[in-house]
Parts: sequence; structure tokens; C-alpha cells
Amino acid sequence: MKQLVAYVIDRHELRIRPAPLERQWMDDTDQRFAYRCLPLNIANAHGWEILCTAAFSAIWNGGKTKDAICIKTKPETASPAVSHFGGGVLTFHIPCLFRTDPGTDLFVTGPINRPKDAISALSGVVETDWSPYTFTMNWQFTRPNQRVHFEVEEPFCHLFPVKRGELENLAPSLHRLSENPELEREHKLWSESRNSFNASLADPESKAVKDQWQKTYFRGKAPSGTSAPEGHRSRLRLRPFATK
Repeated sequence: MKQLVAYVIDRHELRIRPAPLERQWMDDTDQRFAYRCLPLNIANAHGWEILCTAAFSAIWNGGKTKDAICIKTKPETASPAVSHFGGGVLTFHIPCLFRTDPGTDLFVTGPINRPKDAISALSGVVETDWSPYTFTMNWQFTRPNQRVHFEVEEPFCHLFPVKRGELENLAPSLHRLSENPELEREHKLWSESRNSFNASLADPESKAVKDQWQKTYFRGKAPSGTSAPEGHRSRLRLRPFATK
């Protein structure tokens, strides 16, 4: 895929950015320990985030009708979200049409690895290579009578392109690990190394304590020392949407 274009509807605003690596809850972990998980880091930055244009709060009384959600904003401020579907669903209208290359969809979901109390983001897949229709980003309340807050510039939507048909073309299969001796050997080396490393943490003078964590996956190295195939990444750096 070569390009991702957002056609913003006239007289509307779209605040969109490459999803950042950082998360407040990860910053708050002891010695920022959470950032040592490379799969978590890559997922955090795997796409673009759409941001709230205004602060608001909402509360759901547990009912099924549209008026079961009460939304509050500052005076003379329009809410970025509405109660459109009922059933405790909070809806953000996305004021633009995205265009992707032929055969490429957009996976649309909530901000990745950003848990929010009492409400959960819903996900969708949109055929943005042809669709002239806008789509919505929806959040489902998980608990009634709990007010939730969205702040200005807080991300409420995360999106990234996916190739249509790839999942249907896959032929998944199950095997015993012993059927792949080389992979089994690497796994055993890792398991033994991890057990030894964890045991060494009990000794404050050990190398394990000084290293703090094993970095082989982060560095793209197998336990035997062989390198990962070309393309291993320890960080994503996505381009922002350019203004024409």
C-alpha cells in the first residue's frame, strides 16, 4: 500500500496523528518496566489516532433507549459524541472519507492499550478503497451510573490499513513443536536461559540484576545468537497526514 488519504468534509475538523509509543500507565510502572515489552510498544504505535476536539463527559443509566445516555459539555461547546444507537452506545461521527489502495481496508478500533473505566471501544473493518460513506467510532458502556470523561486531544479512535482477503487465504494448521526440531531447539534454549536468568535475580550482585531484563527479542536475536530476518523493528515511526 502506497497511500492513505483522508478527505475531510468541508467546514469540519479532523485531528489525527501517528499513534505515539508512550502511555501514561506505562510511564507509571516501576522503572517504566512496561516499555521493555516490544510487542506492546509496536502495537501502541501501529496506526493513527483521531483526537477529541472538545472535552465532555457522559453517563449511562442502564437503559436501552437513546436518552439513556446523558452527555455534558462546557457551555456553547458541541459534543464530539452523541447517543445515536441506544443500548448504552456512545457514538463519535468521523467527519471525513478515507481512501486506501485497491483491496485495502481500514481496521478501526479504540486507542490501543489505553484502558478506560466503565466504557469499552468497539471495532470495525471498513472497505475504504471504494466506500463513499462516513463511518462512526462507537464505545459501549460496560457499567451504568458511572460518568466517563473524554478530554480535549484525547484519542478516541485508532486505525490502520489491512489487506482484504489475506485472512481467508490463510491455511492455518496445528502441529507438535517436536515436528520442527530447529524451532524446538531455539525454544528450549530460551526456556533454559529464562529459568537461569530468573533464578539469578535473587542474587543482587548477579549479571541478571545488572541487566534487569533479557533483551534478545528486543534486539532481534534468537537464543542461539542468530539474527531475525531483515525487517525486525524495535520502533515504528509513522508519517503524519500531510496537508495539501
